[in-house]
Amino acid sequence: MQSLVIAIDGPSGSGKSSTARLVASRLGLAYLDTGSMYRAVALGCMGGGLLPAKRGHKPDRDGIVGFAMRAELTLRTDPDDPGIALNGIDVTDDIRSPEVSAHVSTVAVIPEVRAILTAQMRAIVAEKKRIVAEGRDITTVVCPDADVRVLLVADVKERMTRREAQVGGLTNAELRDQVVRRDRDDSTVSQFEAPAPGVELIDSTYMTLEEVADAVIALVPVG
Repeated sequence: MQSLVIAIDGPSGSGKSSTARLVASRLGLAYLDTGSMYRAVALGCMGGGLLPAKRGHKPDRDGIVGFAMRAELTLRTDPDDPGIALNGIDVTDDIRSPEVSAHVSTVAVIPEVRAILTAQMRAIVAEKKRIVAEGRDITTVVCPDADVRVLLVADVKERMTRREAQVGGLTNAELRDQVVRRDRDDSTVSQFEAPAPGVELIDSTYMTLEEVADAVIALVPVG
């Protein structure tokens, strides 16, 4: 197939990133981590003093939108070596810090920021043509016409366990903040808790990563 777009949505810790990377690697597709784009913008806004040091303090909304408009985001879409640069500086590791995780929803819930980044996401998908894109509203907003659309879910306890294994060193409160609180905040602007019409629901709670990837690949149309 000259064009193949697979869109995977899901809450925090559902396994969408690992699944998307494995599927992309097995099928020889590009990989787009849309969440890294929001994280990179959040990181830049934190460095520029546009986000408060503590949650609950008022962010500079106009400043954040302006930063998102000016930010140069460059993504590596190799599923075996994904990454992102902000204004020419590689921030692949920096965007995974607990501090960025605590603030990324503040950026992600701003409609103007979502519109700016959604346009960039669509441009990347259109350029690559054969790609797996994962995030919050990929199946409904970014790629509603994708060849395969999946909502990947798992129960909260399992998602928290996975996030702990992924980042390590977090308290139970920090884990709950990264998983439950972020989902609650992001759900105000994204639909990722129930499948939209035409979106396949996969519950990964009791599945291995390989089994989930197999289930997604089985949905790819033949020919």
